[in-house]
Amino acid sequence: MIRAIRNARPLGGHEPIDLLLDDGVIVGILPAGIDPGADRLADGEIDLEGRYVMPALWDEHVHMTQWAQHRRRIDLGAAESAAEAAAIVRSAIRSGEARDAVVVGVGFRDALWPDAPTAALLDQVSSDRPIVLISADVHCVWVNSAALVHFGVDGDSAEAHEGVLREDAAFALTSRLDSATDDEVDGWVADAAAEAARRGVVGIVDLEMRWNRDDWARRVARGFDALRVEFGVYPQHLDQAIALGLRSGVPVAGTVAVGPLKVITDGSLNTRTAYCCDPYPDAPAEPYGRLTVPPCDLHPLLARASEAGFELAVHAIGDGANKLALDVFAKLGRGGRIEHAQLVHESDFGRFAALGVTASVQPEHAMDDRDVAERYWAGRTGRAFALRSLLDAGARLVLGSDAPVAPLDPWQAIAAATSRTRDARPAFHPEQAITIAEALAASTRTLVGLGEPADLIALDVDPLAADGDALRRMPVALTLLGGRVTHHDPALSAGVPEVVGV
Repeated sequence: MIRAIRNARPLGGHEPIDLLLDDGVIVGILPAGIDPGADRLADGEIDLEGRYVMPALWDEHVHMTQWAQHRRRIDLGAAESAAEAAAIVRSAIRSGEARDAVVVGVGFRDALWPDAPTAALLDQVSSDRPIVLISADVHCVWVNSAALVHFGVDGDSAEAHEGVLREDAAFALTSRLDSATDDEVDGWVADAAAEAARRGVVGIVDLEMRWNRDDWARRVARGFDALRVEFGVYPQHLDQAIALGLRSGVPVAGTVAVGPLKVITDGSLNTRTAYCCDPYPDAPAEPYGRLTVPPCDLHPLLARASEAGFELAVHAIGDGANKLALDVFAKLGRGGRIEHAQLVHESDFGRFAALGVTASVQPEHAMDDRDVAERYWAGRTGRAFALRSLLDAGARLVLGSDAPVAPLDPWQAIAAATSRTRDARPAFHPEQAITIAEALAASTRTLVGLGEPADLIALDVDPLAADGDALRRMPVALTLLGGRVTHHDPALSAGVPEVVGV
């Protein structure tokens, strides 16, 4: 446990300070060198040598198990057509990279492809080995005929005939892909958590679509303490959670606590199922997208969860879904969170603040989806990923990644939110950028202040003076979770105990 941090420089060019810690809490903040004994480094003390100190980061929207698995599956992110994606899968099979009985690929984005993904195309890759390819937004899966048979999917449905399953059908199939043992998955989660700590992360809201309590209790029992975790509960598990006395904020084990109820009310942009006020071009089957939980079902569900002590998190991407979700929050008379809020009607920006609804947003999605938005939300992109409009209307923002949709790395989100660009492209609606200070506030939960948890990071660069590229590369020298070291640069080895957490 760290007892003191010497020669730390607050953001913004202030004079160095010493931080005194006791039992994981900041109990003293002094000008550097004033504290008696500061001239010599004692055990449990770290000299930052003028590095910058700030609160550690949170990723407010993660699917942790999928993120851990994603890093070990065939990456289809570079595919610019269905044919190219099929070729990547074929190469992975031939090279032996795809070792499991079911071939799984991830990360394809088909919204702008010149050709359509079909079961027949994947049948040409393998007619007898199941192939399941998960889209980057995880709202659809592309399968071959062998996978339809293997997973018992109704082959007479229109989606199955195409080989592309969307929304609930996709989620149901994805949930059955877990061929790895708990030991293997827990090891992958530990690796992902360690990588997150290296990027300055101390906490995540894990919205994995599974019964998370047992997963995290098991991981803590095996030694996991690398991150603070708040895990979500989905409607299909609400009765079980209530019966066990779970409610948001209740500690479960170690650094893990119960998070919100999570409800998915519409689809996604890339899958063209986000529920919108205006029709999609060339989408006659579902011209406005897909509303998966209508208000008549959403209201009683949220009311019951709220009465049971759960915070509320509602997935809404299209402006139609956001409007309906806000209507339900107004009827409930209480706030919560809207996850994503990617397209918001002009009349609804002010309702977030008025209703006490937090906008839980993922800025990197704007960089991934800007071209798709221009194609399918033409004429409306000025209010897509509209962080500035939300803040100016008084809304509270929190930033996340939606990993595996984007990497679990808050610096990517901070860079996207403030620069609105990536890869040297012109900024996408630069008028919707927020300041670095605002993005940092939306990525942290604590302060560098007396009585605050010692959830801290040390940086070689002042982020307030960095541009988008520098933010994406931000070097993190030290991460503390409640005064415990979860990551440190070898240059800080003096006085730094062995990294804890698995």
